[in-house]
Amino acid sequence: QVQLRESGGGLVQTGGSLRLSCAISGRTISNSAVGWFRQAPGQEREFVAAIRRNGASTYYSDFVKGRFTISRDNAKNMEFLQMNSLKPEDTAAYYCAVGLRGDSFWYPKTSASYDYWGQGTQVTVSS
Repeated sequence: QVQLRESGGGLVQTGGSLRLSCAISGRTISNSAVGWFRQAPGQEREFVAAIRRNGASTYYSDFVKGRFTISRDNAKNMEFLQMNSLKPEDTAAYYCAVGLRGDSFWYPKTSASYDYWGQGTQVTVSS
């Protein structure tokens, strides 16, 4: 059984930083794409960042580009999201995800491209 568990969320002031971690168990991620999405209350889940399965390419939404950095550690079977210069509009539940399909069928910004999801960790940015 594949399980993803996020950690590292919390309350931070505007301009602060947080580092989210996602530990994956039950399957190695070395040949999988990984990503982060977020969902604010009353809004749809939206793409934040992703890394292609070979690690060669990263993708970011326009609203986090230059502030957030996604990374992965295949040896530890983990993915990370470093979030800097946080803004109140970044407040949301953040979810990590793993995608198993081949590159031809993986669209990093589309939630349907991911096969496993974590339960989410809350990030709250105060103004």
